[in-house]
Amino acid sequence: MVSAPLDTIERPSAAKERLRLWIRLLRASRLIEGELRERLKRDFDSTLPRFDVLAALYRQPDGMLMSDLSRFLLVSNGNVTGIIERLVKDGLVSRAAREGDRRASIVKLTATGERRFTEMAAAHETWIEEFLGDVSRSDAERLSATLKTFRSNWEDGH
Repeated sequence: MVSAPLDTIERPSAAKERLRLWIRLLRASRLIEGELRERLKRDFDSTLPRFDVLAALYRQPDGMLMSDLSRFLLVSNGNVTGIIERLVKDGLVSRAAREGDRRASIVKLTATGERRFTEMAAAHETWIEEFLGDVSRSDAERLSATLKTFRSNWEDGH
């Protein structure tokens, strides 16, 4: 068997490296998301979509229009409506008609919802630290900045 000298073996193309990166990002995302789903269910009897809705509303203490919430979460109005209905039933979110437009609803966290989300967010942060604790702060900052640049470039072009 004849083997090629090391200097003649080609490195994978940039396209191949980017494909590998995508596969690794996707795999890491799926693994972490799966574990988050399990822990939210186990520890808080909640789902990841409910957590995402609560998180979005937590960032907007004055509330959000349902349509803005859907756009922010990148999901359909129907999906958000079902989640909001259950959160209202559970006393975590309030819903009111927008002044001057009864067709538009503004939703916001109740005091109970804010307390519940704060508990969930603290656990979520601990879990993420557990999953990604081996990533140094500088690596996390660099990767985050790179992904933010990618997102900005991609969104601007599409």
